[in-house]
Amino acid sequence: MIYWLIATILAYLFFSFASLGDKLVLAGKPKPNSYTFYVGIFGIFVILFIPFINFGFPDNAGLTFVILDAIVRILGMYTMYKALEKFDVSKVVATIGATQPIFIFILTFIFFKPQAMPLIDIFAFLILLAGSVVISAGKNIKITADYLKITIFSSLMFSFDYIFAKLVFQSAGFLQGVVWTGIFIFLFVFVFLLRKKSRKEIFAKRMILSRKTEKSFVFAQVSGGIANFLQSFAIYLAPVAFLATINSLRGIQYIFLFIIALLISYFYPKVLKEELSRKIILQKIVSIILIAVGLAILVIY
Repeated sequence: MIYWLIATILAYLFFSFASLGDKLVLAGKPKPNSYTFYVGIFGIFVILFIPFINFGFPDNAGLTFVILDAIVRILGMYTMYKALEKFDVSKVVATIGATQPIFIFILTFIFFKPQAMPLIDIFAFLILLAGSVVISAGKNIKITADYLKITIFSSLMFSFDYIFAKLVFQSAGFLQGVVWTGIFIFLFVFVFLLRKKSRKEIFAKRMILSRKTEKSFVFAQVSGGIANFLQSFAIYLAPVAFLATINSLRGIQYIFLFIIALLISYFYPKVLKEELSRKIILQKIVSIILIAVGLAILVIY
């Protein structure tokens, strides 16, 4: 168990770097169409693994799961960026973070046979989930039909991503599965070029001229690429019953992000200013305790 747990924690460290880069980029001009397109384009760098693996074409089942995984990941990214564009980031993160482990837990029973999981591990999962919800929850969350529709759909797509990724790795192996999924994501994002409005957003001059945006975007994509690789490795290593647990550890990402944002706001307040109050500090402390307890249970038992 320890290996997938370490991979998961490291993945969320890099996801926190990626989130910081996303925050800096999405605070500017880029739109969800262009951002999803360029994120998908970066996926082609997985071909760098080809010389190091016994690369071949997957069988019919593997190919089907690769295609499905690429589609749901693109849909998840696009709708998440759309939600971030329309709604407050803390609300979006809270909703996706709270619902995704539940969706994954249900989907593992649908796509795989019922998995045996010790009660102590279920308890750890619930504690980790509670920690993630506490640390990501924002104040004054106003729920509307439009908000629920887009955030729940994004959460569901990312949940399917976990399931299909596991099926891909079971069928095609880890590195070969990662490479083929990246290739199909790269191919599918060209769909965004079919619409004239999307093409204008993707090739807008502001996407090229803003050096600050370019640096933030590259930083986010490199960090996100490392994070996705580590998370995929954790999904590959973990038993099916623990897929939801991997996602419930997302609270670690928020802790990392909070600490990094705090340091940046202290040393470089013009770049990023982190809001700090007694309530926020208490919220972080409670969530850190919950996540620490959940991790301790997983490691000890």
